[in-house]
Amino acid sequence: MHIVLMEPLGITEERLAGLSAQLTELGHSFRAYDSFTTDAEELKERARGAEILMIANHPLPDAVIRELPALQFISVAFVGIDHVGVQACRERNIGISNTGGYCDDAVAELAVGLALDCLRNISRGNEAVQRGGGKAGLQGHELAGRTVGIVGTGAIGCRTAELFKAFRCRLIGYSRTQRQEAQALGIRYCGLNELMAEADIISVHTPLTPETRGLIGREQIGLMKEGAILINTARGPVVDTEALAEALRAGRICAGTDVYEADPPLPEGHPLLGTPGLVCTPHVGFDTRESIDRRAGMAFENVLAWLAGRPIRSML
Repeated sequence: MHIVLMEPLGITEERLAGLSAQLTELGHSFRAYDSFTTDAEELKERARGAEILMIANHPLPDAVIRELPALQFISVAFVGIDHVGVQACRERNIGISNTGGYCDDAVAELAVGLALDCLRNISRGNEAVQRGGGKAGLQGHELAGRTVGIVGTGAIGCRTAELFKAFRCRLIGYSRTQRQEAQALGIRYCGLNELMAEADIISVHTPLTPETRGLIGREQIGLMKEGAILINTARGPVVDTEALAEALRAGRICAGTDVYEADPPLPEGHPLLGTPGLVCTPHVGFDTRESIDRRAGMAFENVLAWLAGRPIRSML
């Protein structure tokens, strides 16, 4: 099999060599690119003749996949596959596996960190000290005893809930599917509007699908308590950016976000730039040294499993 890694995975050359040796020792050919591209013609050229492709989080659209007659399988070193031409894969019966689970701890920890920053004014405190100021106006709130609403109780949502539980928070949840694991953590399921109105902290952990785009809209944000906190480490378009910015500018709520319609730098005039009551990170929730190394190992594991006829983490 001819296998092509279309973009770097963020690991060392030594680590890549060790992982790819598992394939070449079995007689397969392997080629890796050390840069990413979004140019369709360049993608086609890189993937020419490939039977297996490995990608991370950059687009591999339908139009490219349809020009790759030998392609049989794609290993996606990412949780979501909304950047992959799924329709073309379905037309050709091309398998897709992801690396779901590689960043559960990383994203959950950032979600809790953003909530703590909003509650304890950590970023604002740093700015005050750096300016030569003190603690005036920076009295915060405790996380213990808060009601936390988890929107999306998949693996990351449940891990986030587990961490909030360690702070003695009360847990409620909304999800398309009610999971026993979530209920075992103490999550009480309810409707989305009820969750938005009841929770002191809302942490969003849904994938981006046609159904979840704009899930947290103007109506839902309007239901939030005065001073409640909205945390989004899922996908930017799950939350209505304009509605969120309006609520922040009005001083009704606070928020922490790691995700946007497109990754930062944000364009001039973006609604969230300069907005009060907001803590931002530049889409780093998944990005720890541990998680990136884990992700690479899982991506190669996907390929080896598919070659052995025992696909794992299959998305199609």
